Amino acid sequence: MYTIDLILRHVPMPVSIERKESAAATAVYQQIQQAMASGTPTVLELTCDRQVGKKLTVLTSEIVAVQLADKDAHSSVTSRGGFFAQLVQQTSN
Repeated sequence: MYTIDLILRHVPMPVSIERKESAAATAVYQQIQQAMASGTPTVLELTCDRQVGKKLTVLTSEIVAVQLADKDAHSSVTSRGGFFAQLVQQTSN
């Protein structure tokens, strides 16, 4: 499973969706990245493969960052980099 995290302006925690296949996750990541780069605010609707029926609609001008992470199949733990990895470590201790 692949997780796509969106960091939104003025929202302290990321919102995320998941894709089963690497190619599908990469396509969504690139779609979000292109929407951010366009500079034109548009509404982007995303769905989740893991939670059927989950929909996420965001205004692209509010996206600060996007992250694509591969979920480790053995431990079912998402590998998050940077700030979020430190936050998870601090809260689990």
